[in-house]
Amino acid sequence: MAPPPLLTIDGDNLAHRAWHALPKSIKGADGQPDNAVVGFMNMLLRVWETERPRAVFVAFDTVGEPTYRNELLPQYQSGRDFPKELTDQLDRLPHLVEALGFAWAKGAGYEADDFLAAAVAAEEARGGTALVLTNDRDLFQLASPKTTVLQPRRGVSELDRIGPDEVRERYGVDPQQVPDFVALRGDPSDRIPGAPGVGPGRAAAVLKKHGSLDAALQEGGFPTIADDLRTYLRMTRLQYEAPVPELPDAQPTWERAAELVEKWGHGALAKRLRDRISA
Repeated sequence: MAPPPLLTIDGDNLAHRAWHALPKSIKGADGQPDNAVVGFMNMLLRVWETERPRAVFVAFDTVGEPTYRNELLPQYQSGRDFPKELTDQLDRLPHLVEALGFAWAKGAGYEADDFLAAAVAAEEARGGTALVLTNDRDLFQLASPKTTVLQPRRGVSELDRIGPDEVRERYGVDPQQVPDFVALRGDPSDRIPGAPGVGPGRAAAVLKKHGSLDAALQEGGFPTIADDLRTYLRMTRLQYEAPVPELPDAQPTWERAAELVEKWGHGALAKRLRDRISA
């Protein structure tokens, strides 16, 4: 039997998905919306029960703190809506993760994606396997024979398993070419322009012919915007040197988490957590 994987989670991505998928009528003891917290916890529990990982690591963005990507492209991720009802919930998620006994990382200068990349690389280096729970397709670049991306769909109730074959089927490129693909095609959600007139098909064709965006530029491709494309590529590549904590095997501390969510006004969720103690 294969050893259990490390489960890594894109905390902000999962919370945002829950925020949009679940009704704002889900409120905590303070009367404020708590749908992102409840949805995040429900999905985490569902995946933990299915995968039984050896440990869990959750990565968070630092909302409002610029990174080097913003310095390279000022409009990067501009225009995103972070209502206070959501940011208040995002601020509490690390406390919930700690109560569960799970590791987490958040820091100025890095995005959640960077922490996830560093954790996955460390796990593969030690000979382990990893899962990445996210709906961010930029993280398809982490797919490998040892790492599978778990992509939520239909709200937060179902998951697609994305490995190298699925990346090739969807994008027509290998996982390691995903940063080049996104830099060429552009990413409207992050406000990365890409190359004018280049869609997914042409981006994949360029990479199939040249192997990488750097090689295509060195061979004279896209001469009028070569410097811009090199900038976009720096932005789409992940920072594998992002600092992550040690990730030893760890069992969840269900009771501590149950006490916290009960304090927050979620008795049904607390019961579900306590049910895991005897399961």
